[in-house]
Amino acid sequence: MSTEVAATGRAAAAVQQKPRKHGQIADGSTRRSRTIRYALLLLFLVVVLIPVYVVLVTSFKTSGDTTAASQWSLPKTWTLEPWSKAWDVLQPYMIRSLSLAIPAAIISSLIGSANGFVLARWRFPGANIVFAFILFGMFIPYQAVMLPLRTTFTELDITRGVPTLIIAHCIYGIPICTLIFRNYYATIVPNEIIESARVDGAGLIQTYVRIILPISISGFVVTLIWQFTSVWNDFLFALFLTQQNNGPVTLGLAALSGGQKVDYAASMAGALITSFPTLLVYILLGRWFIGGLMAGALKG
Repeated sequence: MSTEVAATGRAAAAVQQKPRKHGQIADGSTRRSRTIRYALLLLFLVVVLIPVYVVLVTSFKTSGDTTAASQWSLPKTWTLEPWSKAWDVLQPYMIRSLSLAIPAAIISSLIGSANGFVLARWRFPGANIVFAFILFGMFIPYQAVMLPLRTTFTELDITRGVPTLIIAHCIYGIPICTLIFRNYYATIVPNEIIESARVDGAGLIQTYVRIILPISISGFVVTLIWQFTSVWNDFLFALFLTQQNNGPVTLGLAALSGGQKVDYAASMAGALITSFPTLLVYILLGRWFIGGLMAGALKG
């Protein structure tokens, strides 16, 4: 009898230990997968930061210290002369780029918001066809419209400069802004709000201004960041529609790095200076960017 009790006890203990063994295996597998994941993330981070390191350390080197053999090494003599030279060249270009990117981003976002509201909530015959034609503009490359666009501005006697670029970027930014806002309004805005506004006698414009705009902050953050970055970094439109004396910062950066003898230290400092405005925009508005982007991605 005692032998049977002992055997039963050993069997019960084995049954109780088996799940614990499986749990230990699962915990070990989870730790290994987490370690591999973190290692891959660290590897990707190093790959991304290597160019940043080269640009940063080169911007503090003297002209004689910027050789191919010393691109990985720290500066022998730390100097701010490349930053001073780059700022002296880029300062007027930076001012023109700010006067270009801010209005272009705001205007194209407002137009895209109005289009997105109408296409999402105020349905009319042929709305899907109109939306398809608007989206078609997203797939037209810059190179395909350069010469026709320049010819059009010349025929209209519009002077090449910042105003010309504002018009071009506003038109080119309407498709992507319309897409973002249409998806945003189709997902976020309840139908009951629109119906209540209609019952209260609000028309299309009143509904949009008094009800829709106040709840569109996340959508505007997405389009403003997108448009500001696109306009700020544009080079092709600036090359075709402006001149060196009235162009944006991308032309100034090209002028800084041009010539027979390139000052790599000043060029790297100029690249960092021109990246600060877009970086600042992401820092200030970044916490709303992902939320607004995902809100508009839930429904198409």
